[in-house]
Amino acid sequence: MYTEDDLLMLSALQHLLFCPRQCALIHLEQAWTENRFTAEGRVLHERVHTAATDSRCTVRVEYDMPLRSLRLGLSGRADIVEMHQQEDSSWLPFPVEYKRGRPKKDDTDRVQLCAQALCLEEMLDCTVPEGALYYGQKNRRTPVQFDDRLRRVTEEAAGRLHELLSGTVTPAPEYSRRCESCSFIDTCLPRTAGKKNQVRNYMTRMTQS
Repeated sequence: MYTEDDLLMLSALQHLLFCPRQCALIHLEQAWTENRFTAEGRVLHERVHTAATDSRCTVRVEYDMPLRSLRLGLSGRADIVEMHQQEDSSWLPFPVEYKRGRPKKDDTDRVQLCAQALCLEEMLDCTVPEGALYYGQKNRRTPVQFDDRLRRVTEEAAGRLHELLSGTVTPAPEYSRRCESCSFIDTCLPRTAGKKNQVRNYMTRMTQS
């Protein structure tokens, strides 16, 4: 169990799964650069967070809701948490996270949403079985089931996040297709800096063998 002083930003999970180096640059080195994608995402979230509460029959909507989990050592804010009234009059949380682009094949967005659900479960002593990701380019929601696999991946990611950010070493750049959409690509230089590291690692292995 973590303490309040140990809490890390919940959104850092997405940065970690996208790229550990990007995560360390943002959360260890406090660096930030913005490109069109990050700017569009920021504007989208600002628009969502300007609302306060809403109510529609059996659904109450909370915007920009604070979240925390001492078990995972995470804190953050949910774009939207809908409270769905059940037949027994109890209320079931349903988190909704806004994203600017399209649904992804990997778990980066789903893990961030699942972490929000795990925070809600710990805070409200309940079970949150599902939520949704709203993608701006598709202009519709994608439902997400918080099954055992996704919960396990999320908990493991939270552990790796604490391990990465408890140190002082930023991982070396390593080029992948994802780098083309990263706002740090011009400062990170993964194509050239990554090659330098490959050569350095090769020379180290050769001299030590």
